[in-house]
Amino acid sequence: MVSSKRPGRGPDLAPVGRLDRSAGAARAGTVMALLSAATFGSAGPMAKSLLEIGWSAGAAVLVRLSGAAVVLCIAAAITLRGRWRPRASSLRVLVIYGFVAMAGAQLAFFNAVRTLDVGVAILLEFLAPVLLLAWTSLRSRTLPGTPTLFGAALTLVGLAFVLELAGASSVDPVGVAWGLVAAFCLGVFFVLSERQDADLPPLVMAAGGTAVGAGVIGLAGLIGIVPLEFTAEQTVLAGTSVSWLVPAVWLVLVSTVVAYTSGIGAVVRLGTRSASFIALAEVLLAVVAAWVLLAELPGPSQLVGGVCIVAGIVIIRRNDRIVAPPRPRWFIARSRTDPTRG
Repeated sequence: MVSSKRPGRGPDLAPVGRLDRSAGAARAGTVMALLSAATFGSAGPMAKSLLEIGWSAGAAVLVRLSGAAVVLCIAAAITLRGRWRPRASSLRVLVIYGFVAMAGAQLAFFNAVRTLDVGVAILLEFLAPVLLLAWTSLRSRTLPGTPTLFGAALTLVGLAFVLELAGASSVDPVGVAWGLVAAFCLGVFFVLSERQDADLPPLVMAAGGTAVGAGVIGLAGLIGIVPLEFTAEQTVLAGTSVSWLVPAVWLVLVSTVVAYTSGIGAVVRLGTRSASFIALAEVLLAVVAAWVLLAELPGPSQLVGGVCIVAGIVIIRRNDRIVAPPRPRWFIARSRTDPTRG
């Protein structure tokens, strides 16, 4: 089974340990998982509303990560109260996680939604489990079981519908490329999650990842690699003109801070496997959010393709497990055996 959800939007960073299996905890966990999916799903429409008034994707990512880093770092400091001491292996994980899963995945996703419908972009990103399945199969030189192969084939059929390959029109190829880069970054994150350091608390992973990601984007902007373009114009959400502060603050507090904390709570109460399946609701909720906030709805063929992709991913997750590659020497000691997600 693959860890749930995308990076920079991921709830599976719960500590691995004894879970609360009571009925009340299960209900609370389900609500938290749905809240996490909904809040992560709102990131695309909010970011696109900023892009449409002249913001660059890098600027949207920088505001989201830097703002969330401040809030999460304060929360981590208050919660842990100096009880955590960093290790060299943990710091390496945070750097890779912040660079790839936070900065890379979000920059690619926001660039994708610049020219694609939010629903199409998120479906492309959710192809990460299929990419990992292909990679691990090639690496191990073994074929997955028949149900898993069927699920992978179903996602490819869905991809053809989403990209409207059989139609007269097609989606923007540059946006598709960015969506697939986001899927690759998410796949790298899944591998990191499978071998997460046991000495790295979940809140530290979220806080450190956002801080590193913000630093990477900020540095890339200073040297001119990533354009950082901001405007203070009004934008439009749900047909109403609003200040740019509305989507910017939402991205920080709701689509990142609330999304992470609710996702962590969901995994603590439900476990990674159950929470990861509920996390698939993010696709539907993102499409609904884009429809309500941006009047943006995928066409009939893309909706059919979305159903095929989600169904294929469900089949893959039910019948196969993505195995992380052998750990490098600095990562071996005291690693968790259960997948987590940040």
